[in-house]
Amino acid sequence: MFEFRTTRRFSAFGVVLAALIWSAPAPGAGKPPAVDPALRALLRKAVNDPRSFRDRYSAEVWLLDMSQRLRSRIPNDAFRMRLLEDVHAEAVHAGLKPELVLAVIQVESGFHRFAISSTGARGLMQVMPFWLKEIGKPGDDLFRIRTNLRYGCTILKYYLDVAHGNLSHALALYNGSPGHDRYVAQVYQAFQTHWFPQ
Repeated sequence: MFEFRTTRRFSAFGVVLAALIWSAPAPGAGKPPAVDPALRALLRKAVNDPRSFRDRYSAEVWLLDMSQRLRSRIPNDAFRMRLLEDVHAEAVHAGLKPELVLAVIQVESGFHRFAISSTGARGLMQVMPFWLKEIGKPGDDLFRIRTNLRYGCTILKYYLDVAHGNLSHALALYNGSPGHDRYVAQVYQAFQTHWFPQ
């Protein structure tokens, strides 16, 4: 997979990809950015695949640990456990580390499921609503936790593959900020401080 490493500069993501499909439209732009057909196909497949945990025992051990870490942000035990089950299932389904997904959620939305960014991105993983139209699922609700996680994890894994496993580059593409270190540094900090695996 990949390793989390702290570096003083996250310059690896440079300008390898010229076209961004995750960046928000510029102010006043009349239409969303061009969409990569391969990513559209992956999202269409992902939102129609209901698979969940493969290893229930390992997930439960993980849930107990992560529940303690998330308690201060989400005091409701039932909601917190359900959220963690969904994060684990969707991360594993996409081929991502669940701890990475938690770090991304912390930075993207602060675990606020109804968060909306200034560019219109929605939910825990701040997914742009144009994806609903692009993949033919306009009835999906990006404020529904499992839906938001399915979209967000699929998109992040796609970028990780495009970046050939370079996590810094993949995170910058996910955030629409290649060439800028701040977002990547924030995700690494969240991972190393709160969500590192045991």
